[in-house]
Amino acid sequence: MTLTLKQSHAIAKPRSPVDRQLDRGFVWMTQVFALAIAGVLIWITLEVLIAAFPAMQTFALGFLTSTDWNPVKDQYGALPQIFGTLASSFLALLLAIPVGLGVAVFLTEDFLPTQVQTVLVFFVELLAAIPSVVYGLWGIFVLIPLLRAPAGWLHSHLGWFPLFSTPLSGPGMLPAGVILAIMILPTIAAISRDALVAVPKELKQAALGLGATPWETILLVMLPAAFSGIVGAIMLALGRAMGETMAVTMLIGNSNTITASILAPANTISSLLANQFAEAKGLQVSALMYAALVLFFLTLLINILAEMLVRRVQKI
Repeated sequence: MTLTLKQSHAIAKPRSPVDRQLDRGFVWMTQVFALAIAGVLIWITLEVLIAAFPAMQTFALGFLTSTDWNPVKDQYGALPQIFGTLASSFLALLLAIPVGLGVAVFLTEDFLPTQVQTVLVFFVELLAAIPSVVYGLWGIFVLIPLLRAPAGWLHSHLGWFPLFSTPLSGPGMLPAGVILAIMILPTIAAISRDALVAVPKELKQAALGLGATPWETILLVMLPAAFSGIVGAIMLALGRAMGETMAVTMLIGNSNTITASILAPANTISSLLANQFAEAKGLQVSALMYAALVLFFLTLLINILAEMLVRRVQKI
């Protein structure tokens, strides 16, 4: 004899007054923490906005379109840094997404014994714990020498193409993009793997039962079912790439120019702040705060777009 849901609730043990008080206390505490986080975020935004206000009054929206950053003449424009931030981040995503998703699928399916999978998952997550300055030093002494030969070949044979129109003289967009890809790889791989593991096994078994091959099951069933989690992982990684400072500052070249070549030096907003904030004064401090505000809103915009995309996918 099977009990209905109403009958099950009827015979369930009633909660004691102490349990109910604890539940209400937990709900109250989580609400307070959530409001506190929102309050801290608003506080930080207001502080940056107030500090950036003199530069906003002086340069207005021209700050976003000007390429002139000259502290001697108090002329500031952040277009090269905005371009460098977006270009390096999307280059990192371009490199990290295929590898991250491949690692997630490889560690989700039964390709390896469980013990080996556990060790590999540990190593992937360990990449996120390495300090960024270590990545920067590794990039200077190992990555850039490794990239010189392929970058030289690309410039020699495909120099007519804008992406390879300049030689790699040392730090540049490509080394920064590669190191960012390595740094965001654990985020994409770990969260995507969690999303794939959370897909009900019945979906996979049903696809296999209908005659789909394992790869068809992965591509047509598993990945679409975990799509919202994968998008969240990618957006989180993009936010990490846009805000990364130390490793990018050491590798990107810190050149306030705009060029299509990924082999040329460039700059990002976070690198600009790291390089100049300690010695800045007067209107330069305000201009740096204005640049930080732009980075904040770029990150916020990407998170809003990601949330809209995830909700739209979940409705399908």
